[in-house]
Amino acid sequence: MSNILITPSILNADYARLGDEVRNVVAAGADWLHLDVMDGQFVPNLTFGMGLIKSLRPHTTVPFDAHLMIHNPDALIPAFVDAGVDYISIHPETTPDTAKTIALIKSFGKQAGLVLNPDSPVEWVLPYLNDIHLILVMTALAGFGGQPFMPSMLPKITAVQTIIKESGRTIRLQVDCGINLQTAPQAIAAGADTLVAGTAIFKSADYAATIRALRGN
Repeated sequence: MSNILITPSILNADYARLGDEVRNVVAAGADWLHLDVMDGQFVPNLTFGMGLIKSLRPHTTVPFDAHLMIHNPDALIPAFVDAGVDYISIHPETTPDTAKTIALIKSFGKQAGLVLNPDSPVEWVLPYLNDIHLILVMTALAGFGGQPFMPSMLPKITAVQTIIKESGRTIRLQVDCGINLQTAPQAIAAGADTLVAGTAIFKSADYAATIRALRGN
């Protein structure tokens, strides 16, 4: 079985039938569900919050993977935990004390992740390797769905994978933005083991076939 996890972003799902979309994509083989939470401040766009997430939790048991693009995440982390999120990833620049925010996430028994925008240095993750479970490398600027994949980020993915291997810890290396049937193999070859895909899955005619192809099966 492939070690590549596929986590569809519900940002690109049909919101008029979101419960059905969640059940269908999980039945098609999704490993996690990716939740892009934007506050209209850290990033220009505004998406959804814990109310929608909580309403989706009864529809599946797969892990909910929340990417928080919000200022001051500490204030809302307890509410996201209550909504049923399993992984919570933050941008280091959104909090005055990254270590404290990671500790808060872990205090609820949840998995903590750090997100690197295209202009964020890989060195930002180094102080936290013993405390995180996921590193998300953005291959386009956070805050806009449907952006094209930036090939210039491939060396960054490899650099982060090297850091993870040298740490000796089990940390998922997630890649998001522009993941499709052409770019997924490139991201995997560079070192990614967890792929976020929105448009490529939810706009396809066959979710299961697309998920298998993204995984490389």
